[in-house]
Amino acid sequence: MSSMSLWLSFSFVLIALLLSLWQKLGLEKEIAVSTVRCAVQLLVIGYVLQVVFHADHPVYLALVLVMMIAVASWNASRRGDRLPGVLWRIAVALTITATVTMGLLLLFRLVEPTPQYLIPISGMIIGNAMMVSGLFLNHMKRETETARGEIETLLCLGANKRQAIHDVLKRAVTASMIPTFDTMKTIGLVQLPGTMTGMIIAGANPIDAVRYQILIMFAFSSSAAISAVLVSLLCYRLWFTRESMLRP
Repeated sequence: MSSMSLWLSFSFVLIALLLSLWQKLGLEKEIAVSTVRCAVQLLVIGYVLQVVFHADHPVYLALVLVMMIAVASWNASRRGDRLPGVLWRIAVALTITATVTMGLLLLFRLVEPTPQYLIPISGMIIGNAMMVSGLFLNHMKRETETARGEIETLLCLGANKRQAIHDVLKRAVTASMIPTFDTMKTIGLVQLPGTMTGMIIAGANPIDAVRYQILIMFAFSSSAAISAVLVSLLCYRLWFTRESMLRP
């Protein structure tokens, strides 16, 4: 893609800005900030990856993965910004999810142990786990408020924290995983996902592109389940005080 084509692509952003102005949605600042951040972040990571791929050193690879986990953890934890200690718990859950999923991919020799494979696939897995973690926190907040009376009654009857919040926890975990599996049900029929599309545009055989996409979607199913369960186990106590009372 030429530089001129890249500049012309800003016309799509201009359409969004004009529609926001026309309908008085007040999203002009949000659209502008998102556009600038998207462009700058992608350009920076492009140059960083160029250096990392050329160096092919495990330290550089580890630094990129740590950065991904840190940013993803911070972004997901904002959904529970009033919960003390939620950030490091999300970070632990994302680290374990990425380690287990990528470990299996390497163990079964499904991907090559090189930065060109490890960084993009890890990024997709961490991003999916981040989305699941954020959804879990959102659903937990809503479900806890809805079931506050039920939870407090169970606590009064002698239930411990886990027993009192078990049903809420189960509903939140289920709801956080649904988008991933809904996507898997419609993929290829409603949309052609990014990895497959990128490989086809780059000239790869469509069947090879499909195989890689299937591999990634199956990895997503694992990362969604692992991250949802881990976050629930690590975070459910945060909805209670030290005295085992439900937080206001």
